[in-house]
Amino acid sequence: MKVLVLNCGSSSLKYQLMDMTDESVLAKGNYERIGMEGSFLTHKVGEEKYKIEKDAKVHGDAISEVLAQLTDSEHGVINSLDEITAIGHRIAHGGEKFTSSQIVTEEVIKGIEDAIQFAPLHNPAHLQGINACLEKLPGKVNTVVFDTAFHQSMPKEHYIYPIPYEYYEKYGVRKYGAHGTSHKYVALRIAELLNKPVEDLKIINCHLGQGASVCAIQNGKCVDTSMGLTPVAGIPMGSRSGDLDPSVVTFIMEKEGLTPEQMNSVLNKKSGLLGMSKVSADNRDIEQEAFEKGNEQAKLALDIYAYLIAQYIGKYAVTMNGVDVITFTAGVGERGPKTREDICSYLGFMGVELDLEKNNVRAVEKEISKDDSKVKVWIVPTDEELMIARDTKVLVENM
Repeated sequence: MKVLVLNCGSSSLKYQLMDMTDESVLAKGNYERIGMEGSFLTHKVGEEKYKIEKDAKVHGDAISEVLAQLTDSEHGVINSLDEITAIGHRIAHGGEKFTSSQIVTEEVIKGIEDAIQFAPLHNPAHLQGINACLEKLPGKVNTVVFDTAFHQSMPKEHYIYPIPYEYYEKYGVRKYGAHGTSHKYVALRIAELLNKPVEDLKIINCHLGQGASVCAIQNGKCVDTSMGLTPVAGIPMGSRSGDLDPSVVTFIMEKEGLTPEQMNSVLNKKSGLLGMSKVSADNRDIEQEAFEKGNEQAKLALDIYAYLIAQYIGKYAVTMNGVDVITFTAGVGERGPKTREDICSYLGFMGVELDLEKNNVRAVEKEISKDDSKVKVWIVPTDEELMIARDTKVLVENM
């Protein structure tokens, strides 16, 4: 079975074609600047990369070009589109309606449309991708895998906000979380690595990238997570604020005369590490400023970042009445030894003992805690595309 995994962003399209007989990646790539001048596709087969400069006005154009590259006589990997069994789509937000991955139907599409209010940049792009595949690959099974679904196992007392309950009843205002596909993959993978049933583990997974969230996973299920109604909540991120005193928002709006849309832009695009450091939204740039150039503002941003993530880890140890393993994943989590060290420096009281030599690695699957550390610490590179492909395979086989 060959599964095409698609992740349609607001102006991008990431994809992988996977052979599920051995879970190998046949080809993958990224179409950038969709809807803008200078659209281009980077298509990768093995270690070979091909750059195709071709305008894509909408996601349908991009998908057409991707399908053409997959069957190209020079660097294609399949002889015909008939070899593709199904298409698995990543969906940012499924609201309360979806607690698991689904085969695409009119009802499922309606549910994704209803959740646009919570993911106005992401869900419309996802829908464009689905509709394009229904048109260009007629008769193929399309599935959707929701970033929010894994978090639907949270108990109600963990996702209801302490505001008038009517806002939940009327508008669905509650904690939903994100990165669920990544958190689920890491939980299952660390159970394999520790040779223990996932149901027997208390895991705190730190998905640290431009977007970032921490998740408490007990008995293989999410019991709490840091992102909330939207992905701006929780720990600070590249350009997102994370948690704030709500009055900070209204105070700044009044002082600066900002509209809700403008304030939303401040919280999502100008805050987090970018806002605190005044340097960049990229940890690598900030570390260079802080440690090579002695920029105290940059160092302050990194200190706050590590402190607040450590606080969430401590909080979730309370939630689960203990923790067996802390995992780091995604761009910063996998490639940031200094960030991991700074976070773990707060956690000695929990029995976390980081091995600095083991920790001095990037983008590998590895235990980085000392042998006698009561709480194990691991780097586990995430693979959301594989998780989507696996869910798609199960759905197709159970049709």
